[in-house]
Amino acid sequence: MYPEKLEKFLMKVQKPGRYTGGELNSIVKDKGSVGISYAFCFPDTYEIGMSHLGMKIIYGLVNSREDARCERVFAPDVDMEEIMRENGIELYALESGEPVKDFDIIGFTMQYELSYTNLLNMLDLAGLPVRSADRHALTPIVVAGGTCVCNFEPMADFVDLTLLGDGEEVTMELIDLLKEYKAKGAGKEEFLRAASRIPGVYVPSLYDVSYNGDGTVKAIEPKDGAPEKVVKRNVADLDKMYSPESFVVPFLETVFDRTTVEIFRGCIRGCRFCQAGFINRPLREKSPAEVERQCRAICNATGYDEISLCSLSTSDYRGLEELLTSMLPWANENQINVALPSLRADNFPKELMEQLNTVRRSGLTFAPEAGTQRLRDVINKNITEKEVLSTCAQAFEGGWTAVKLYFMIGLPTETPEDIAGIAALAQAVVEEYYHCDNKPKGKGVNVSISLASFVPKPFTPFQWEAQDRPETLIEKQAFLMENVKSRKITVSRHVPRTSFLEGVFARGDRRLCDVIETAWRNGCKFDSWEEHLKFDTWMQSFEKCGIDPYFYTARKRDFDEILPYDHMDFGVTKEFLKRENKRAHDGLTTPSCREKCSGCGAAKLNGGVCNELRQAMV
Repeated sequence: MYPEKLEKFLMKVQKPGRYTGGELNSIVKDKGSVGISYAFCFPDTYEIGMSHLGMKIIYGLVNSREDARCERVFAPDVDMEEIMRENGIELYALESGEPVKDFDIIGFTMQYELSYTNLLNMLDLAGLPVRSADRHALTPIVVAGGTCVCNFEPMADFVDLTLLGDGEEVTMELIDLLKEYKAKGAGKEEFLRAASRIPGVYVPSLYDVSYNGDGTVKAIEPKDGAPEKVVKRNVADLDKMYSPESFVVPFLETVFDRTTVEIFRGCIRGCRFCQAGFINRPLREKSPAEVERQCRAICNATGYDEISLCSLSTSDYRGLEELLTSMLPWANENQINVALPSLRADNFPKELMEQLNTVRRSGLTFAPEAGTQRLRDVINKNITEKEVLSTCAQAFEGGWTAVKLYFMIGLPTETPEDIAGIAALAQAVVEEYYHCDNKPKGKGVNVSISLASFVPKPFTPFQWEAQDRPETLIEKQAFLMENVKSRKITVSRHVPRTSFLEGVFARGDRRLCDVIETAWRNGCKFDSWEEHLKFDTWMQSFEKCGIDPYFYTARKRDFDEILPYDHMDFGVTKEFLKRENKRAHDGLTTPSCREKCSGCGAAKLNGGVCNELRQAMV
């Protein structure tokens, strides 16, 4: 419940339901009856955070303990923040209204680099110093997890520790340790040294970083017993892993207004630009029976009428046919839509299309990523134009009229022909619709192109590549638009300036901490929202701190350069990534993990496809 003195202001802000709490299935515990309190923070607005599956998992997991409670915290929008600051209202948790600074653990899930200033802003709103070195007490401990922590060096001065990889097991171990050290009255530094010995826990303050004269990293040296390499956590058996069977039902419409059930983690494909596909290896699947059980339980507990089967590549799920055969009859009977995001055009069988025809249709989404076969081979997409068109033809015959295609510009080795190929492929899909004899009568087709800008990311084969400058990306976007000739094709484009900042922080080092704090203190926040982005302020902050941002984006790295995140171990080896980079420049593809093991290194983490291949060789 929100603080009492906030009540008179709620009708003065947009969407007051963001700030009240009290939703269906929210969990409120007596704070006097638990040993550890956990404020789970999402560094963006309520609508975005409430769509995030990771928050729902950790919320339910921590609250499943009798000795702990977890409450939700979201970044207030600018209108609410202004009221809070003017009236001395500190950032609070939704369930109890308790100030965030009074919690034992303040945990942030970091999914996007352009939310970094929001983390600082939320700490400041909570009445806490933003720098870890200025927070001297044992609690609150500021923790970060999520995709971005595979290289969180640009935020190293602000958090006390990060959790690498799967969070379910390591979160529980961290709570156990903090409960022990809190009971014996230990200090913060003593606790952090002990926490660094938990596999998957990274404590930035226990590492010294030095630099060469040219600005590259010279050495990363652990101290006080911290490990030389921090190895990510990996849950091997997803059927035995905690999965929530009830979600908090929001009061207002969220970005993804549906329930979500995870069907597997990881990916077998090895698309060379895709960070998620590499840092989440190996692929581990849930059984169809467990997925269906969770779907039924969550729908019964929440009343949602749409289920999204979540993964990086849903059509690669081997139990998909079995799952849908069993699940669709009751879904159809209860008028529940089943959404299948992240489909591949090369393994979307006609039988699956027919099964999906029994429920409400939503648009189909595929990701060719590049407009020509040459460039698709460079990025290891391993799909052909023929497969894309064949799959779209099946969809049109099945009654679909809308297809969304994801592409990127700025990929390594890209040429103007590759960009023109994006428009040509979309046009071919339009023509495929009108060549279809069984297309829906009296309806036109809509082909949507979503155009992202390539950002080189850590732990991918392209982590050494240069990134296009914003002005170059704008020129490429304009060139694509010149090649789109049909009104049946619509194009949405990412803002190149945000991709530029994302690129700076994705491969950045600790020297960027000062830049981020300077930009935040000068008004930068919600940087991923175009209407809030203060790009000039960012550029002034780089200049003030003596940092050239293009050092992190426009520069191609040598293979022997020490990268800022080389002390992180996400399973895939640097030697494997180098081999994949060389194969990309040679135009050679690499088969999927199920076809042939490529020796990426993730087998040491155990579970899933790696164990299956190992057993098959015995």
